Amino acid sequence: MNDKIKTDAVDHLFRSILTLKDTDECYKFFEDLCTINELLSLSQRLEVAKMLREKKTYLEIADKTGASTATISRVNRSLNYGNDGYDMVFGRLEE
Repeated sequence: MNDKIKTDAVDHLFRSILTLKDTDECYKFFEDLCTINELLSLSQRLEVAKMLREKKTYLEIADKTGASTATISRVNRSLNYGNDGYDMVFGRLEE
């Protein structure tokens, strides 16, 4: 975990997110919290990570998601050298 982001404010944000009960509550909260572009960027990164795990090429991913190669590379770096957060979530979604 990156100590630079571990703050009381970030802890409060994460505790707030963990109180959400369903997708409808997520939409309400995140639409208030984020801009449309921020939400679309977050969802795009998750889709990129999923496609990278499916061994799709950068070109396939860029075509389907509209993500830049820089974004795809950044997500790939997180998948390979990050905290395994993507894999943790993907594993839980499959359960």
